[in-house]
Amino acid sequence: MSDAARHEALIDTLGAELTPVRRLPPPWRRALGWLLVVAVIAAVMFMHYGAHTMLHRWAAAPDLGWAACGAVLTAVTAVLAALVLAVPGRPTAWAWLPVPSTVLWIGASGLGCLRAHIPGMPVMDLHGANDCLIFIISFSIPLSGLLIWLLRRACPLRPVLTAVMVGLASAAASASLLEICHNFDAAATDLLMHALAVAIVVAANAAMGGRLLSRA
Repeated sequence: MSDAARHEALIDTLGAELTPVRRLPPPWRRALGWLLVVAVIAAVMFMHYGAHTMLHRWAAAPDLGWAACGAVLTAVTAVLAALVLAVPGRPTAWAWLPVPSTVLWIGASGLGCLRAHIPGMPVMDLHGANDCLIFIISFSIPLSGLLIWLLRRACPLRPVLTAVMVGLASAAASASLLEICHNFDAAATDLLMHALAVAIVVAANAAMGGRLLSRA
């Protein structure tokens, strides 16, 4: 048997053992599924807490409303960036997608510490700030796990960068959910705890999520 015939036989043998692979849904569709889960959690929280306190805070201090919008947009753009970056061949520039909304989120939150206090709105003490830290981390854990599960069949060539986007999306979504039940005015302690919670979530995802995605 000639070499060409042997090669053809080998190809036929290998091809016969292949199993069909189900094509992944497009990134925007999987991002929409994750955001739908976040929306369901938000709906349950609205049913429990209502929207009066949140809207009162935003009306009295528009910077809080802008910060909340920045957090929501960061969650949307970061989850889309994570799912796009997990597809081989997509440019790294997608990681810049959540940057403008993140700047809005951080900037508006920082401005809240410089303005006058909202009348009738308590300022958060250290104990309350710790509760915010626990809230963001507690909600970020299942949201990060769900997003990593959505990425399980992808093949990210930059697993750590993808995991950073996972952490940013989860932390931003958790901070957005916190707005529903957060009845305190902006304060330096509150801002620092929020920043610490986001940093912990992003760093944990970069370490653990990056390993999980690289194994996949």
